[in-house]
Amino acid sequence: MLTPRQELVLGKVVARFRETGLPVGSKILSSDEDVTFGPSTIRAELSQLEELGLLDHPHTSAGRVPTDQGHRYFVDHLLPATVGGPSVELELVQREVDEAMRVTSETLSAVTDLLAVVTAPPVSTATIRHVEVLLLQPNAVMVVVITSAGDVAKRVVTFPGAVDPGLAAWAKEYLNERLAGIGLGARMLGARLDDPGLGPTELRFLQALRPAFEGLGASDAGPGGGVYVSGAARLMQSSRSSEVAHLDALVDELERRATLLGILRHALGGPDVVVRIGAENPIPALRSLTVVAAGYGPPQRKLGSVSVIGPVRMDYPQAIRAVRDVAFQLSRYVEELYEQA
Repeated sequence: MLTPRQELVLGKVVARFRETGLPVGSKILSSDEDVTFGPSTIRAELSQLEELGLLDHPHTSAGRVPTDQGHRYFVDHLLPATVGGPSVELELVQREVDEAMRVTSETLSAVTDLLAVVTAPPVSTATIRHVEVLLLQPNAVMVVVITSAGDVAKRVVTFPGAVDPGLAAWAKEYLNERLAGIGLGARMLGARLDDPGLGPTELRFLQALRPAFEGLGASDAGPGGGVYVSGAARLMQSSRSSEVAHLDALVDELERRATLLGILRHALGGPDVVVRIGAENPIPALRSLTVVAAGYGPPQRKLGSVSVIGPVRMDYPQAIRAVRDVAFQLSRYVEELYEQA
């Protein structure tokens, strides 16, 4: 642990570097009203912090910049228990999942001026809410499946002869009774279409409708459904030229879905906000950046993740507060969403 004086100096260097992106020297620190000791003492503390690996000399000037380790110490020891920054308010009530995730990523990016990445709950967590069996033509039936996530799947099934309207009405009632609340990826879904207690006419009709229910959960791919990214242009415009090259490489990586899911997978296991700074990130495109991420979902079960990505000199209090706020609100959203199933 550092001494109180060293922590003060480190905190001031991190804050000043975040604002300007330039090395911070003893002259600048001596003009700060919170720093009550003289320039020679400041220089000694800067040298000591450099020896500890928390500050670095980027040029021959006397100014220092925080290292990844310096930012890590700042995040772990110098941030208050309740970090500051404006809270994020999301309007998610009665929105379908796709729109809710899009609104979330756009709002989070706008609040933080960082790249926001949100993964939606996997399709396999959704359940069947309602089934419609509609007779379009004498020999054509459309099956409509509405899920708890608000998605709608449609399929038209044609028959060699005319369909009895009474059979279609029966199928609607039967399917809603048997399938409502069943998960899209559940093995029992198929079994409930093979009831040996039904007559041969009903069984044949259900088997013809079966393709409408197959593959509903097949788009699930890892620790989240869709991936929503917002703020790449905003982040590029607000960053210094020395940071743009790293961000450009990141944007190229973000076009690959597997990379995105790998970035966010670690957030699903953490109890709170996870901060990965610079070289702490396992993916090369992120080793000059910081990821602030958190999982969301019902208690004991993370269904997706939310994160911001930006320069190591980002505003950590604001980023952590924003990610925590959004994760909390998305948790409430998905709990209400799946309770309605």
